[in-house]
This record gives sequence, C-alpha cells and structure tokens, in this order.
Amino acid sequence: MTKAYAEITELMQRYFDGFYNGDVELLKTVFHPSCHLLSARDGSLTDDDMDAVYARVAGRAAPAANGETNRDRILSIDLANPELALAKVQIAIGQKLFTDYLNCIRIGGEWKIISKVFTYDLMDQATVSAQAAE
Repeated sequence: MTKAYAEITELMQRYFDGFYNGDVELLKTVFHPSCHLLSARDGSLTDDDMDAVYARVAGRAAPAANGETNRDRILSIDLANPELALAKVQIAIGQKLFTDYLNCIRIGGEWKIISKVFTYDLMDQATVSAQAAE
C-alpha cells in the first residue's frame, strides 16, 4: 500500500466517523472549506456549501445515537498522482444508503475533500428495522 493510499484511507475513516457520530468538528478536518456537496436527485441540482452541511449534521440525530448499523465502506480509491485522488464510498443515514464520489487533493501535505457528488437509494423498512435491532 502506498503512503498516499494509506493517508486517503485514514481520511475516509474520519469522514465515516464524522457522519456516523454527527461530529462536525471532525468533519471540518476532512473537508476543504471551499468544498461543495452536489447532487441531482429528481432532476434538480442541489449545491450545498460546508456551512449548510455542518448545520444539517448538527441539527439531526447521529446514526450512532439512533443505534443504526454502521454500513460505511470504501468501494474504490483512484490515485491519479500524489496530489489527486477520487474515492467512491457508501454510508447509510436513516433509510438512505448514500454513494459518494469524493474528489481529494493534497494541500500543504494534508489530504482534504475538495468536492463531493452524491446520490442515494432508499433502503426498505425491514432493512432499517433489522439494522436498529442489531
């Protein structure tokens, strides 16, 4: 495993932990301040800056607090070079299973997510209920 791959894997773990635990301060170590989260669910563009994202995370119960099963996983990491990578990951929050494409750049010796494009699928209620019972 290359050093860059290991660093991005660690970045993804902080990303997962931040969303799973609702930890805005941890998420601030992951995202570049100018990052935007983009989605085109139902044909319209959603473009959220980080202030909106942090407010949303702070305003909802964290998956960990709800007893949700942690379904976070890295699907792939594509390293272009020691300064640029694309990570494809999945996380679950409530009934939504998100697939995220995270553009990562290395700035000042540190990896940050500079942009996120995402979508989600709804999990059926039986899956969510079983996950809460685990």
